[in-house]
Amino acid sequence: MAEVILKNIRKVYPVQDYGKRKGWKVKKQATEKQRRTSHLQITDEGVVAVQEFSLDIKDKEFIVLVGPSGCGKSTTLRMIAGLEEISGGELYIDGALMNAVEPKDRDIAMVFQSYALYPHMTVRENMAYSLKIKKTPKEEIDRKVNEAAEILDITDYLDRLPKALSGGQRQRVAIGRAIVRNPKVLLMDEPLSNLDAKLRNQMRAEIIKLRKKINTTFIYVTHDQTEAMTLGDRIVVMKDGFIQQIATPQEVFDHPSNLFVAGFIGTPQMNLFDAELVLKDGKYYVETPGISVELAAEKQERLKAHDVKPQSVTLGVRPEHLVLADQGIAGVVDVSERMGSSCHLHMSVNGKDAIVIVPTEGGIQDYVGQTVHLSFDGKVAHIFSKETEKNLEY
Repeated sequence: MAEVILKNIRKVYPVQDYGKRKGWKVKKQATEKQRRTSHLQITDEGVVAVQEFSLDIKDKEFIVLVGPSGCGKSTTLRMIAGLEEISGGELYIDGALMNAVEPKDRDIAMVFQSYALYPHMTVRENMAYSLKIKKTPKEEIDRKVNEAAEILDITDYLDRLPKALSGGQRQRVAIGRAIVRNPKVLLMDEPLSNLDAKLRNQMRAEIIKLRKKINTTFIYVTHDQTEAMTLGDRIVVMKDGFIQQIATPQEVFDHPSNLFVAGFIGTPQMNLFDAELVLKDGKYYVETPGISVELAAEKQERLKAHDVKPQSVTLGVRPEHLVLADQGIAGVVDVSERMGSSCHLHMSVNGKDAIVIVPTEGGIQDYVGQTVHLSFDGKVAHIFSKETEKNLEY
């Protein structure tokens, strides 16, 4: 069993320490300009990098922490690993409080972005190093290294030095070095960010296969939403030290909790329009210049359950859910990107940028410079509060 529980975890850096990392010229207090430009809360304690982070991770679950740079995801991972001191809250691994436990005694392993392989050691020696430190018998070391190498398909490289390997092969070695210890929890900090696009795709598939072969709990950090969507059982979307949403990848995509999540998850990102939520004959409609759409039944029920009043809202519709129509939202096409099976039309709608994905189906006309009209179904409309930016359905 390797359940991980985080209860109200906080991380506060002294202003001068955080300032050094960001290049600030500070002594004890941040200047007003620095306070304004930092997206993180600055208190008398210091800069709050992680705020009230609570999460229950089940045994053998694959959790992905995702968010933009500086959101606190890597800091959270490092607190779990014991590489950062926890400023507040409690961390439990396998039922034991870990706040004051040394990293080597937490029964975790970590894979870093930079691989962190010893250049003078062979692949075999790199993978065996942690076991040798623990004085594991040589026969057991050989067995575990060979098993891990077979799982990761690096058996042929065991006697090579890291410099003789490609980036993808080095990352496999780094993962192998972690899994030979059979850790309760495997932490991965943006392990694919140094690889090119093709290798990232291959390594994502390798990690999915690996997950099925070893019995451990995965906690994975990335800023790449594609990795988050394809790898995680659940994903934790973070911004400015706060959790924005915890849900399965599909739930986050289909039901974003707020405007930030809606814009962050999905490629291309969700289109946002100024609109009005109106109530006609007991039914909710969303109206924006050129179109009025009745919301789907399940959306009607959720809005009614929360007694949502008619109001000005932000309407979100994903590019793949917009369709060209004879009437609807009017926009002028500025750029047409041909993507093979589809075409991405970038357009101006009421002074805002919007994107619609149009299937080519063997051919598509040139819309650049033309005015087109967009429509959408009531099932795919997302309604956000102008004031709080929260999804009004939840």
